Amino acid sequence: MLDTDGDGVASRHDYFVRIERAQQATGRTDDDPMVVAARTTGERAWAAMDSNNDGVMTFDEYASWVDAEKFDTICKFALGALFDLADADQDGSLHRSEFTMLRQALGNRADNADAAFEALDADGDGRVSRDEYLASIRAYVTGDDSPMGEALY
Repeated sequence: MLDTDGDGVASRHDYFVRIERAQQATGRTDDDPMVVAARTTGERAWAAMDSNNDGVMTFDEYASWVDAEKFDTICKFALGALFDLADADQDGSLHRSEFTMLRQALGNRADNADAAFEALDADGDGRVSRDEYLASIRAYVTGDDSPMGEALY
């Protein structure tokens, strides 16, 4: 998912193109506070993931880096900022169209967006909350039972 150009590594460009896609999809400007927050938290996450500062992250580097502590102290803020960027009305939840847009910006498969949305929208209210979204990704990343693990990725 992070390797947007399919060359076997996640480069700095691969990582930040996700923010650019979300920005373009939402029509936000470079100085929009949501874009600034997404870039700032993205910089922090990338710096932590690219520990040798060579501009690329292999799968092995990612696998040795990602864990619950890193999710809680770094990833959830970067992912939360992207969620906020996609949340057009800033109500703390994503409607199906916002969720689908975010998935596409992040490079998730388009063919399972509905299944992922349904898995997260447990109460059927047509929205996925920020907390539900982040908790599900954390569960998936840490190997716990995620309500949308396969559907998400």
